[in-house]
Amino acid sequence: MIEPSSENSLLTVSTEEQSQLDLAFMQRAFELAQQAEQHDEIPVGAVVVHQGKIIGEGFNQSIMLNDPSSHAEMNAIRQAGEFIHNYRLLDCTLYVTLEPCPMCAGLLVHSRINRLVYACSDLKTGAAGSAFNLVNNPQLNHQLEVHSGILQEECSQLLSSFFKRRRKEKKQAKQAANNTVI
Repeated sequence: MIEPSSENSLLTVSTEEQSQLDLAFMQRAFELAQQAEQHDEIPVGAVVVHQGKIIGEGFNQSIMLNDPSSHAEMNAIRQAGEFIHNYRLLDCTLYVTLEPCPMCAGLLVHSRINRLVYACSDLKTGAAGSAFNLVNNPQLNHQLEVHSGILQEECSQLLSSFFKRRRKEKKQAKQAANNTVI
């Protein structure tokens, strides 16, 4: 059972209940990642949650919008800030299907998100502990609670399939171009 805490606006939940909530919100982020894939974007989705309710959603739209900053996290955080009329997203959790990059990790710190939950690690550019650890850097003015691995297999498979298809399409396009050269 979810009950508001008398001390502040945070919800008090048991570990099991939190795990169920984390799974439900990550499933929504996964649905958003699938939407990104339908638009031929890298399939990453994100949601911002405050007091058990989604206040921001986003998926990658960098290609669609010709905007390198239009990552899932950025879009979800922008929407959440508009919703609460504040750039500081205190007492919020971000759920995202892929570990945030340095740009998005910086935004998490700046927006004061309390908690980050991500599905799969990004060993090349992950900034929540895999390649860098910006979200818990003691030199910065804010650190986040970080959890990972929820829906890891499903999200990893979605990303792997996407990039495998992309590589195949590029190879076919290159072969077609070579075949038309006289």
